[in-house]
Amino acid sequence: MEVKISADWKELLAPEFEEPYFAQLVDFVKKEYFTRTVYPKGRDIFRAFDKCGFDNLKVVIIGQDPYHGPGQANGLCFSVNDGVPFPPSLQNIFKEVQDDTGAPQPASGNLDRWAEQGVLLLNAVLTVRAHEAASHAGAGWERFTDAVVRTIAERKSHVVYMLWGSYAQRKGAIVDPTRNCILKSVHPSPLSVYRGFFGCRHFSQANEYLVRTGQEPIRW
Repeated sequence: MEVKISADWKELLAPEFEEPYFAQLVDFVKKEYFTRTVYPKGRDIFRAFDKCGFDNLKVVIIGQDPYHGPGQANGLCFSVNDGVPFPPSLQNIFKEVQDDTGAPQPASGNLDRWAEQGVLLLNAVLTVRAHEAASHAGAGWERFTDAVVRTIAERKSHVVYMLWGSYAQRKGAIVDPTRNCILKSVHPSPLSVYRGFFGCRHFSQANEYLVRTGQEPIRW
C-alpha cells in the first residue's frame, strides 16, 4: 500500500514508524483493507501530512476519525472530495467561517486549500470501516497521533490549535499555552454547534494571532 507523506514529516516521525506498536498497527490496517471496505483510500491515509508539511505548519485542527460514508473521507479531517455534499459538521464550519470572516461559502468541501497554506487537518484515528464509526479506534492510531501532537508541541512555537470538543481538547492538553494560541469550543456537529461553536470566531482569532507573530494569515 503506497502512501504519500512529505519528506520533513517522514524524517520527524521515523522513530515512531520503528516502534513495535506501529508494526502491529500496519498489519491490522493492511488486513482490514484486504478484507473490508475501509476509508480513506490507502494512498490517502497520511494525506494530511503530505498536503501540510511540518515546516509550513501554522494551524492544527484535530478531528476524531474519518467519515465512514462512501466517497467522503480524503485523509484530511472534516474535508470531503470535490463534488461530495458537505457533511453537517463541515456545513457548520463553513457557516462560522462566513459569519466570522465574511468569506463566501465555498463550492467544494475539499480542504486542500487550507492544508496547503499550513493547516494540519489531523484526525486522531486515520482509518475507519465503511458505515462503522470509530471501528479502528484503539488499534494504535491514537498513540501515533499523540506523538504527532507532541512532536509539534516540542519543536514549534506560535502555532494555533483549534480544539473543538472534549476529545480534541484532551488530545491537545500537552501543548504549552504560553508559547502557542489555543482556541477551544464545542464540536461543530449539529448536536453541539449552538452551544458555543457558532460565534466562537476562531478563524479571525487565528489570523490575528498569526499576523501578530509575523506569519501569513490563512485564506479561510
